[in-house]
Amino acid sequence: MISQTLREARKYEEASEKMITREERPDFHLCARTGWMNDPNGFSWHDGKYHMFYQYHPYDSHWGPMHWGHAVSEDLLHWEHLPAALAPDEPYDMDGCFSGSAITLPDGRHLLMYTGVLQERLWNGGKRDVQTQCLAVGDGVDYEKFKKNPVLDTKDLPEGVSRSDFRDPKMWRKSDGTYCCVVGNRPADGSGQILLYTSPDGFSWSFKKVFAANNNRFGKMWECPDFFVLDGKGVLLTSPQDMLPQGFEYHNGNGTLCLIGAYDEQTDTFIEEHDQSIDYGIDFYAPQTVLTPDGRRIMIGWMQNWDTCNFRSQNIQWFGQMSLPRELSIQNGRLYQKPIREFDAMRCNRVEHKDAIVSGTVSLSGVKGRRVDMELVLRPVEGVDLYQKFAVRFAQNEDYQTSLSFRPREGVLKVDRKFSGSRRAIIHQRRCLVNDPDSRKGELKLRIILDRFSVEAFVNDGEQVMTATIYTDQAAEGISFFADGAVSMDVVKYDIR
Repeated sequence: MISQTLREARKYEEASEKMITREERPDFHLCARTGWMNDPNGFSWHDGKYHMFYQYHPYDSHWGPMHWGHAVSEDLLHWEHLPAALAPDEPYDMDGCFSGSAITLPDGRHLLMYTGVLQERLWNGGKRDVQTQCLAVGDGVDYEKFKKNPVLDTKDLPEGVSRSDFRDPKMWRKSDGTYCCVVGNRPADGSGQILLYTSPDGFSWSFKKVFAANNNRFGKMWECPDFFVLDGKGVLLTSPQDMLPQGFEYHNGNGTLCLIGAYDEQTDTFIEEHDQSIDYGIDFYAPQTVLTPDGRRIMIGWMQNWDTCNFRSQNIQWFGQMSLPRELSIQNGRLYQKPIREFDAMRCNRVEHKDAIVSGTVSLSGVKGRRVDMELVLRPVEGVDLYQKFAVRFAQNEDYQTSLSFRPREGVLKVDRKFSGSRRAIIHQRRCLVNDPDSRKGELKLRIILDRFSVEAFVNDGEQVMTATIYTDQAAEGISFFADGAVSMDVVKYDIR
């Protein structure tokens, strides 16, 4: 039975999306049907399609009472919006249906697990969240909330931890047919931790252990956990709040963390061996992964930064988009990310320049556009001193540009959008230390993917990624190259159809 709250949301979104033209949306990134979008939820393969749910406030382009928006795709690139799946319409989730996950049950039903939020009034007149874990079951379009919700609440928490920061369950099914889920939580020290719960059937859950503990190393509360096995290693993804930078890792604020280590499925024990940022750019948070039918692990994140959300026009009709789907692998002990291989089929109008010498500012024939996939290979010019700096500038005209710049002596790559049309003193630059030792010799590979409102730069075959949103006028479609010194460059550029 669909509640009146959900029925109204569905009616509103169906009418409102007609007010947004195709040209006002990204071309190949999933964005909000209308209103506000944040974290990806319930990323799953079900009944022959990929399902992506998302944190959703249909009535406004700013954060509000959280619903679950819903879209499906056969290739992770062309999305069809379906009616909203969840609305805050029960006593235990009346203040929001927060993030969660989805799996297909053995009987073919689609099971959603999400965080229900209820605000309780405090003695001083303030409010505090009570967060619990809840279920809904459906057919891929309509979902019915479980009559025994919430399935995890305060009584299922270890002693002394926060019941206000207990959210974002990510489920998976083990090889023995039982179920696990990890949930973000805050222990008494104010840090973050990931709790592990187990279930024989996906419906009755019990606490097993603290799966991973922050101990105040990486920010505070750990949100949006995801755990999986990849290339023989356990991988835990999470998004810590209130991070302090550590060199070129872990930018200030709300960021992303990847922990790689040894995992024993029999005892559900995870032992960390390596840590790194997931994305080194400005706009990437709360990633979630899915296992494809052919065995690939694919990740999509919210392509946004919490600290820049409010510096926008009040009258836009949608806000929030997802990253390009990325294939994950473990190489040399690190997480590597590449654009999903299906994306290659969207490329057309190939333009190639080999051994182009860049000294000063250079433009190349046929190299321009705002929906572009461009591969660059940089080399120093033989017999010439190593160049001081290289830059590629895009979304460019007389007034605007966004750039990626590289200083080989330091091995530092920077994304800079301060000339992208922003009128606010928000985060405009981020830097990363390129780990490939050849970068210090001036060699670098970049794959730069532009959509109408974003850039994603994949460094050295996916060793690192830098993501940023831009809202530059679409008429700014120039691309140019700059070198302080001399660079030999190969360029292959495609338009995206």
